[in-house]
Amino acid sequence: MSGIEKTDKIYVAGHRGLVGSAIVRNLEAKGYGHVFGRTHRELNLTNQAQVTAFFEKERPDVVVLAAAKVGGINANNTAPAEFAYENLQIQCNVIKCCHDFGVKKLLFLGSTCIYPKLAPQPIPEDALLTGPLEATNEAYAIAKIAGLEMCKFYKRQYGDDFISCMPTNLYGPHDNYDLQGSHVLPAMIRKFHEAKVNGAASVELWGTGTPLREFLYVDDMADACVFLLENYSGEQHVNIGTGKEVTIRQLAETVRETVGFEGEIVWNKDMPDGTPRKLTDVTKLHGLGWSHRVELEEGVKLAYDWFQEHVQEARK
Repeated sequence: MSGIEKTDKIYVAGHRGLVGSAIVRNLEAKGYGHVFGRTHRELNLTNQAQVTAFFEKERPDVVVLAAAKVGGINANNTAPAEFAYENLQIQCNVIKCCHDFGVKKLLFLGSTCIYPKLAPQPIPEDALLTGPLEATNEAYAIAKIAGLEMCKFYKRQYGDDFISCMPTNLYGPHDNYDLQGSHVLPAMIRKFHEAKVNGAASVELWGTGTPLREFLYVDDMADACVFLLENYSGEQHVNIGTGKEVTIRQLAETVRETVGFEGEIVWNKDMPDGTPRKLTDVTKLHGLGWSHRVELEEGVKLAYDWFQEHVQEARK
């Protein structure tokens, strides 16, 4: 098993996103001095020739593949062909080049949303590919599953140290606060903040508030990723989460209190709830020696502090 060294050249694909930027912060804080990325304008990861030329020139020792085409239910439903094609292209190009150019360690990031729709709860790693997928993000899921399996096949056939992880719902600095495409926690932060600023009497939220969800602060996720790079070389992917869950109603109360909104919450029960429960089984990660540090109340406060400092760009 090989870990990574402070002198390694570490390429983080997707270094400006919620996930990639947190991994860059964590690596740099731990003394890794050669961490770098490329913007989409500088390097189009769906272009095989560009990716090959990049690897030939830069010769990274370690690669973190956190770049992907992502979006909410509406985006996935309206453009499934693009979600499948672009994610498959990115993965195929980067993983193949990691093999061809002798990258000593690759970390591929999946997502818990690619587990079967009716997976057992909490979801163990071996639940993958045991049942039908959630129809609203099937194209994305199939592409990401292919990436996980490719890493496994390169390890099996060539002995490449390619590992994968499966983060749960993430939030924190550089999250997406666009109400058309954001996830539930950043959407709540923005809704309650704007209601407070505008003196609104109430905030409307979708559904009944009863579904259970797990949330992991993104800097904890990054810490787990670096821990796996340093300590793990197994074939099976590893879940990254807290192993704890809250109802959407409890989450809303936490966000409202953090923001300081004093009006009421109106639950629009005509709108869908989504999956009743989605919790990761983190037994494997805990067994390896890592567990989360930031609890939800502290994480929401950190996320809201960041939102307030970046409110203009966060609204875009």
